[in-house]
Amino acid sequence: MLAKKIQDVLNKQINEEMYSSYLYLQMSAWFTSINLPGFAQWMRVQSQEETLHAMKLFDYILSRGGKVLLSQIKTPPAEWKSPLGAFQAAYKHEKHITGCFDKLTAQAEQAKDNATKIFLQWFINEQVEEEASTDEIVQKLKLIKDSLNALFMLDNVLGQRSQQG
Repeated sequence: MLAKKIQDVLNKQINEEMYSSYLYLQMSAWFTSINLPGFAQWMRVQSQEETLHAMKLFDYILSRGGKVLLSQIKTPPAEWKSPLGAFQAAYKHEKHITGCFDKLTAQAEQAKDNATKIFLQWFINEQVEEEASTDEIVQKLKLIKDSLNALFMLDNVLGQRSQQG
């Protein structure tokens, strides 16, 4: 049985993941509005991935006999100053999510809930990848600066991302 304190923090993390999904879906819409369909595709796939993360937490809570309690998802920003600004915001958000999982893991450890601690390891590994992938695009956008040709080339590359599994 899942301790109520652990159940509560896992439910909060479901909300964090659903907000992440909303944020990236909003970024996808914004990239579409500025005619960068590849960037939009990358963010759409990222949004879908975040929803899957929320569902993984959802299913885990239920599998441990806990109760899922969904809460309101805040509204994300609707536009950014530039593609670089959007990806810097995404990178900052991924670092925030990493911090959330670090706290969750510490709380599971404190509660001596080894099953949850082991379960959360998947998310910690995933966050390493997510931070790296968003930061890689931030760094490329910094190199690009004002080169429209390079921006369109990167847009083409990002548009090749597809949902996995």
